[in-house]
Formats: sequence, structure tokens, C-alpha cells
Amino acid sequence: MLMTRQIARATFLETLMADSQNKTLQGTSVMPSLTVNNLQQSLDFFGGLGFEVEDRWEENGVLLGAMLKAGEARLGLSQDDGKKGSDRIKGVGMRIYIEAADDIDQVAARAKTAGITLKTEPHDTEWGSRAFEVTEPSGFALTIASRAST
Repeated sequence: MLMTRQIARATFLETLMADSQNKTLQGTSVMPSLTVNNLQQSLDFFGGLGFEVEDRWEENGVLLGAMLKAGEARLGLSQDDGKKGSDRIKGVGMRIYIEAADDIDQVAARAKTAGITLKTEPHDTEWGSRAFEVTEPSGFALTIASRAST
């Protein structure tokens, strides 16, 4: 009886694993959440790129985080509490790619007017979009790009 249960369980697990390997995630969006060194500085940076604050989280009058939006794109920001070290490097090995319907040259010009230094000026990409790059004050790399022309 025990052997029959073990065989039945093994067959069930094999079927479950086979089914899960044939299915893909049906995601509808991705919303990065960044832990930043100076929340206000990051809010100003993303505001300069055209994001607006959709929601804020405070505790005892202290701003701890915010949800930003730009069109349908969402981005969470939270203040680093320092528990993992105050000098830890942020954003290593990661780039946030934001596709926009806007004129990229105008977005870049607005960012510069807001005091944001561009890492690269707007340029045409080999895949048919127009893009520029910036680095968020905590070190997160971003590419802002138009949709590739078809």
C-alpha cells in the first residue's frame, strides 16, 4: 500500500511539473521598486524626467516611500533605512528601460532644464528607436526611449 502511494505521488508530481513547464506567466506589467539613498533627491530626479507622485507613504510625518507614474508606467521608491549598510552600491548590473510615446529629444531637454545630467545625449538606436541614458542619484541606470519605428 505504501509503495502504491509513493508511485501515485511520484506520477502526480511528474504531471504537475510537466504542466508547469508548458505554461508561461501571463504578466500584465512590471513595476520596479527602488530603495534609494535620498528619497527627496530621487523624487526630484524622476520629476525632472516627467514622473508624478501617485501615492506617498509616511510614518510619523516622515516620508518613507512613494509610487510614481508616467503614463501607464509605475515606479516605486523607498528610503533606504541603512540596515544593510549606508554605503552599499545600488543598481549594479541592472538597467531600467522606459519606453515612452513622447518625443525623446523633448524629454531629454526637459530633464536637462531640471538639472539632470544625461549620460548619453538622445541618439538613434540600431533597433529603430531614439534613446538617452541617465543615472538616478543612488546609482540606478535608466534608458528612456521611443518605441522602435515599424
